[in-house]
Amino acid sequence: MDLNADLGEGFGIWRLGDDQALLDLVTSANVACGFHAGDPATMRRVCAAAAERGVAVGAQVGYRDLAGFGRRHIEYEFAELRDEVLYQLGALNAFCRAYRTRVRYLKPHGALYHAAASEELPAAALLAAIEDHDPELPVLCPPGSVLAQLAQGAGVRVVAEGFADRNYLPNGRLVPRTFPDALVTDPQEVARRAVRMATERVVTTVDGGTVPCVVESVCLHGDTPGAVAAAELVRAALVDAGVTPAPFA
Repeated sequence: MDLNADLGEGFGIWRLGDDQALLDLVTSANVACGFHAGDPATMRRVCAAAAERGVAVGAQVGYRDLAGFGRRHIEYEFAELRDEVLYQLGALNAFCRAYRTRVRYLKPHGALYHAAASEELPAAALLAAIEDHDPELPVLCPPGSVLAQLAQGAGVRVVAEGFADRNYLPNGRLVPRTFPDALVTDPQEVARRAVRMATERVVTTVDGGTVPCVVESVCLHGDTPGAVAAAELVRAALVDAGVTPAPFA
């Protein structure tokens, strides 16, 4: 099972999360590419540390929205979004190449993640950027989403992702971040949820039920309170359950 985390989300003097500590624990790093978060110095620092540890680097691409952290929906024309995503892929890959590695997958962030999960235009724009950059690049996204369906149709590898530190609705979607119970902050509970995803292929919902969650990668948000402690417990719990953490790419 792959463990991924959103990293490199600082900007200038602002630092968000403990990238170095998380890179010791995760197997894939979703690195912000400068549009919703991140900057060149941060991208270089995270790519260098990931390469040193053998952690796979993925492009965490988002809307051009530093002020809103990419969590505000923005209406784009197809070509504009395609080109902004391609720009982000190229920028991050340049820093990867400096450390003899490369961008190994794409994951949309925030509002773009949710838009591409349910709408064809943003999903198609992401896939067009992948086609221009590297048609072999996998896409990390929710199972069964519009992005997953279009990617499969285009011959792009889909890596299904679940969230151990986010609550799920009974319909299998994430609880919106505007709701007070959107996050799971108890590290023990985060670990339990990750193990259930890996071994039982289900996730607990906010009403106490379960829904299918057949995934290859479990996400831990670097900006969630207690992220490092949760990642430590998740990795240990997976190993105890006989699941080996390893990058998918």
